[in-house]
Amino acid sequence: MAQDATAADLPALPRLGGRRSSFRERVADALRAALVAGELRPGEVYSAPSLAARFGVSATPVREAMLDLAKEGLVDTVPNKGFRVTAVSDRQLDEYTHIRALIEIPTVVELARTADRVSLEALRPAAREIVTAAVAGDLIAYVEADTRFHLGLLALAGNAHLVEVVADLRKRSRLYGLTALVEAGRLLASAEEHLELLDALLERDAQAVREIMTRHLGHVRGLWASAF
Repeated sequence: MAQDATAADLPALPRLGGRRSSFRERVADALRAALVAGELRPGEVYSAPSLAARFGVSATPVREAMLDLAKEGLVDTVPNKGFRVTAVSDRQLDEYTHIRALIEIPTVVELARTADRVSLEALRPAAREIVTAAVAGDLIAYVEADTRFHLGLLALAGNAHLVEVVADLRKRSRLYGLTALVEAGRLLASAEEHLELLDALLERDAQAVREIMTRHLGHVRGLWASAF
């Protein structure tokens, strides 16, 4: 039976400040990122107090955030113990990635024709944050910035439901290979693909955009997913 993870076992989650409502939202975002990055392990039981110690906040906003994640199917509640991270099978990951490719690649390729330069340039800070997080080996910051970049890019297509679908698929994905990529010094190359993609979009090079997006999404079930 899985035991409650101790503070020493937990990832280095960001310390949070601000209003309580911000705590809940920011804690939930960081927890989702930790789940995607594989820093919160499937089958493990995590208590709200142990997670709260890593955030530097009280257990209440953490418990509320975990309940939000439970509603999303990302964790299960364990009475009197905490929350167990939901396992995701290889088949599920393959299906999520396939659906994302069907949606994201043609959508982003079309943006090479329709997106205005100002809106595209507005995504550059997020792309740079991804690179900075890769250099620092901060996987939670990496996943959070990566999510903001890609959802922000898709939003330029003007289809809010499409963005919602992809956001849900991203939350359910797992990128267990990110830690190994950091250790091997290979995450930076993947991070820089975001800047490469942005430049191709600004150059209106639809073929280059298609090639970059295909390669980039391939990492989800390739480099980023591998256990090395």
